[in-house]
Amino acid sequence: MDAVNIENLGKEYGSLKALSKVSMTIDEGAFFALLGPNGAGKSTLINILAGLTRATSGKAAVLGYDVRRQWRKSRYKLGVVPQELAYDPFFTVREMLTLQSGYFGLGAENRPWLDELIAALGLEDKVDSTMNHLSGGMKRRVLIAQALVHRPPVVILDEPTAGVDVALRRQLWEFIRALNREGHTIILTTHYLEEAESMCEQIAILDRGRVVALAPKDELLSRYSWRHLRLQLTPESAVVLPSTLEQKKEAAPQGELLLRLHREQDHIGEVLAALDQAGVKFSDLRIHEPGLTEVYTELTEADNHV
Repeated sequence: MDAVNIENLGKEYGSLKALSKVSMTIDEGAFFALLGPNGAGKSTLINILAGLTRATSGKAAVLGYDVRRQWRKSRYKLGVVPQELAYDPFFTVREMLTLQSGYFGLGAENRPWLDELIAALGLEDKVDSTMNHLSGGMKRRVLIAQALVHRPPVVILDEPTAGVDVALRRQLWEFIRALNREGHTIILTTHYLEEAESMCEQIAILDRGRVVALAPKDELLSRYSWRHLRLQLTPESAVVLPSTLEQKKEAAPQGELLLRLHREQDHIGEVLAALDQAGVKFSDLRIHEPGLTEVYTELTEADNHV
């Protein structure tokens, strides 16, 4: 069974199309990235899955439960960590988690799981502190625990490390990886593309309410057709390039040469031979293979020029 199934989902606010015929399937146990620029429709999609917004057209289901017709069951299968730090400042950490458990009909029998969450997220020392006395990073941990009180098999993380320091970010990712290894489906939205590239196996990119890419990470990265060759030039190096290479030149600091090469058409050995023949001498070289940042930029910029 699919963890999430979305078919031709649309959402309109008057003349504004927040989502337009969005379709995607997320496998059970996947670590899935939902990416896109601000205003792409990510939050709208999450809100529809969470039952906070009704779609104008299409349908969505969580583990087979329609988010509109079977909203109680679909909501129980889903945990959402919001981007905003929304909380009641006067409740303690334990009170917040206990109250959230009650929303799902869970009582004292859920206490061992709450204790496990508190320990796993390093909240033992803060369990009796009120929320308004916690740092931003600690509040973020509480929101993650709050989303997991009912052990949801599908977890949506909406910018979970926004504003979080490096040490805490690493701890959060260790915890989230452990959840995924235990079988939880993780859906991540983030503007830190290096996080998505290192963590996620499947990637969807939204732009202006439409899906512009949906593929396994390796397949998506292989679509990017360019790589960069950066040379550290020696003082006696020639500065005039052959016309075929001059067209591939990009802006670079003084004393460096940066060439944008096609991965299939421009063979590194032939390029270096042409540079040597032209008298271009260098002391060091680096080849930068494309990553998710380059793919993301190319797809979203191309879409904005349609």
